[in-house]
Amino acid sequence: MRVTVDPGRCDGYGNCVMTVPDVFDLDDEGRAVVVEDEVEPGRADVLRAVVACPYTAISTHED
Repeated sequence: MRVTVDPGRCDGYGNCVMTVPDVFDLDDEGRAVVVEDEVEPGRADVLRAVVACPYTAISTHED
């Protein structure tokens, strides 16, 4: 499963980083970035991070 963050939608709340710190981080501007863009399909903690994002900036894609 591929994980992406839309930087134009991210407002830097950091919920994703708190939920899955091995997949997400914050850049120098405080916006979320993906540090591991390919994860196990259906990974529950990543799916929780998608739901926890108040601006729906995180997407997952099955390739």
